[in-house]
Amino acid sequence: MGLTWQRLRFNLLILVIAVIASCQLIAFTSAQEAQQPWYENLPAVAMDYKVHIDAGKEDCYHQYVQAGATFYVSFSVVRGGDGMAGFAVRNPAGTIVKPYQWQATADYTDQVSPGGYYSVCIDNQFSRFAGKLVNIYITVVKYDAWDKYAKEIEALQLNMQNFTNTIGTVERNINEILGYQAHSRHRESRDYALLLDNNSYIQTFSISQIIVILITCSIQVFFVRKLFDVRSSSKSRI
Repeated sequence: MGLTWQRLRFNLLILVIAVIASCQLIAFTSAQEAQQPWYENLPAVAMDYKVHIDAGKEDCYHQYVQAGATFYVSFSVVRGGDGMAGFAVRNPAGTIVKPYQWQATADYTDQVSPGGYYSVCIDNQFSRFAGKLVNIYITVVKYDAWDKYAKEIEALQLNMQNFTNTIGTVERNINEILGYQAHSRHRESRDYALLLDNNSYIQTFSISQIIVILITCSIQVFFVRKLFDVRSSSKSRI
């Protein structure tokens, strides 16, 4: 009876240790998954942002890129001030791969990324009074995902090499088209902002001219009437 009770206690202890180890393993796996970006396993990611940079400020944005993926970023000043801003890109090692330049639009491409977080910085420190509205377009494409897909197909003894190459070509063309569309949207946004500014300027100038004309006409009428104003004498002549 004593031996059976000791064996039961030993089995219960092993069960408790196994449950604790399983919980720790699940917690460690969940923590690793929480640290990984949600888009890490996607073959392609495209993001388009419009951000406002205050006068005399600098904002930096960080984008995770897997090793071997293609990283592309472009920026364009939509409106504000002289229509230009500083643009720089740092790679995951912290090296400035796109030096600062004061310009209206720029882009950068890294065909084979070493993997990690890229920093995209927009600098508006030279503009002390005018904020800037900036459009940022970022894409991360993993072309080797199609090669992985081809290997999985070959494992099933299916000859899909031509189909896979075609899909890869289509994916590259789609990515280029998305880049062209982003540039077109940048130009459209700048033209629309310029149109609104010109419309506001013309309306303000026209209203000001109308007010000046009305005031001028009123003053002229007032003084002309003063010229013909005849004062009646208090004594009548007999």
